[in-house]
Amino acid sequence: MTVTEKNMANAIRALAMDAVQAANSGHPGMPMGMADVATVLFSDFLKYDPQAPKWADRDRFVLSAGHGSMLIYSLLHLTGYARPTLEDIKNFRQLSSPCAGHPENFKLEGVETTTGPLGQGFATAVGMAIAERHLNAVFDNDLVDHKTWVIAGDGCLMEGINHEAVGLAGHLGLGRLNVLWDDNGITIDGGTELSTSEDIPARYRASGWHVVSCDGHDFDDIRKALGEAEADPRPSLIACKTVIGYGAPTKQGTSATHGAPLGDEEIAGTRDALGWEHKPFIIPEDILTSWRQLGAKGAAARSDWEGRLNGHAQAAEFTRRMAGELPDGSAMQDYLAGLAKDPPNWATRKSSEVALGAITAALPEMIGGSADLTGSNNTKTPSTTPLTKDDYSGRYIYYGIREFGMAAAMNGMALHGGIIPYGGTFLVFTDYCRGAMRLSAIQNTRAIYVMTHDSIGLGEDGPTHQPIEHVQSLRLMPNMHVFRPADAIETAECWALAIKRADGPSTLALTRQGFPPLRDDVSVNRCEKGAYRLKAAEADKRVVLVATGSEVSLAMDVAAKLEAAGVGADVVSMPCAELFDGQDDAYRSDLLGGSGVLRVSIEAGTTYGWERYTGLDGLRFGIDSFGASAPIDDLFAHFGLTVDAITPQILKKIG
Repeated sequence: MTVTEKNMANAIRALAMDAVQAANSGHPGMPMGMADVATVLFSDFLKYDPQAPKWADRDRFVLSAGHGSMLIYSLLHLTGYARPTLEDIKNFRQLSSPCAGHPENFKLEGVETTTGPLGQGFATAVGMAIAERHLNAVFDNDLVDHKTWVIAGDGCLMEGINHEAVGLAGHLGLGRLNVLWDDNGITIDGGTELSTSEDIPARYRASGWHVVSCDGHDFDDIRKALGEAEADPRPSLIACKTVIGYGAPTKQGTSATHGAPLGDEEIAGTRDALGWEHKPFIIPEDILTSWRQLGAKGAAARSDWEGRLNGHAQAAEFTRRMAGELPDGSAMQDYLAGLAKDPPNWATRKSSEVALGAITAALPEMIGGSADLTGSNNTKTPSTTPLTKDDYSGRYIYYGIREFGMAAAMNGMALHGGIIPYGGTFLVFTDYCRGAMRLSAIQNTRAIYVMTHDSIGLGEDGPTHQPIEHVQSLRLMPNMHVFRPADAIETAECWALAIKRADGPSTLALTRQGFPPLRDDVSVNRCEKGAYRLKAAEADKRVVLVATGSEVSLAMDVAAKLEAAGVGADVVSMPCAELFDGQDDAYRSDLLGGSGVLRVSIEAGTTYGWERYTGLDGLRFGIDSFGASAPIDDLFAHFGLTVDAITPQILKKIG
């Protein structure tokens, strides 16, 4: 029997409905509806090699509609990736299976990014497309010449982040980005007419995109539309008109197929309607062979590329960047040595800017940006010229007021490889970035968030712009390292740690206001352990003051007043609680003091959580309300964060 494209697409449909049924959980409708489109994409357009899933010049395929995860699991299995195996698919959504409910890139090669929260896959793909264009400009077509393909659903296109991503991609002219819209008109609640009347193609056209449509179940029409998209110099939206749950006799085209198993009776009817006579999880040998032959096609293109790489003048540099390895050199140590000679009285946002100057000069893979706050975040350096549609070799992106889109694009650049992204906004606006920051942490993404104006030290802009709970809430996020440095030297040390960290994201919380330098010793990176003793008690030690960021200098002043009263006080600077928590018991106990010592925390944010270091009997100075609009000094006095407010309370506590 001749294997047709419809036979091959039906293999996807069968695996999807069988896996969801076996799990008694999942979303069969999208994979069944998009099976024909995916078959054409993987047959004739996508550049990939299952035997080399990390091949640098492969096309990136992103399933933004992550609930339809059985689509990508089916495609990976059918085309010959090592995993998922058929057994993995049989265990879909079970604890032991890499086939999670939503795709997770750290569980399966071939899954380029973790998706699930709608719209983020799309926005992440924008970052991948930026990375491709930038690296192409640096290394030429011989090494970097690939596309980014996205399957997105109605929900992805409704999400607010979609609007940010669409605008950015259109503005940057990312013509290697092609989005296949699963235009099935169905959401969980029912038809899309319940919630939207938007002319989506018009919005995309207005944003500088090329738009084409096709019948998502007509292979020739799909092929024609994808060919047009591939040829157009603009980013493309391909509106694929599909029937959700295609083939299900009573449920196709309805929300009943969206997020629930079809049921045994409906599956039996679907098999009849599709002419699929095979038992659950059985793929006929001729169909599987046809799929595996498709998967094998990419080996030749990959081999040709490897030949070009081996003879390329920039092969070593390209390989280094794509591996995420840092170059040899002492740029940061040289910079620190210069600081130590004449420690400056800078705000840490300024300290960050100057440190970044040295870092970006030494690391050409760093691409920065800001969500319309460049002059406040201090994220641009002499080495980072603008990245534009006319010059992709630039290293600075003006993201506009798109905090969420910025963070997702940073994830995409990092996941693509060859780039270490950083981006800035005010710390309070991590509220807008949080979804993407969380995916940074889940995916172990090397993204660096530069968050300035980190406390009531922001001043007159008032409570809407003054972060209170934000630093602590980011500390609660697993795998996120939060750095709040106290001076220029700590800031440089924290930057060095953030860059060195290849297995997760970092956030730098930086001040608007300046304060005096606290250190001149740079022989070792003292921030590496998360906290260290900045000042040892002179009199008998009765107090340990633990502080972060701008409040470390305040703690030093409090300690001086306590010493003058005959009370010995250590000062511990804790720039990164996560790193400190990773130290051994002996180090942590030594730093925080033994029995009979009062532990005191000082941080211009919520006191919630500080009891883990101070104990319930300790003192915690901070802010457990929203801020206020006033000059900085007035605010710190108002909230009791002064020497004269803190010292008497400590003396009273110790009697």
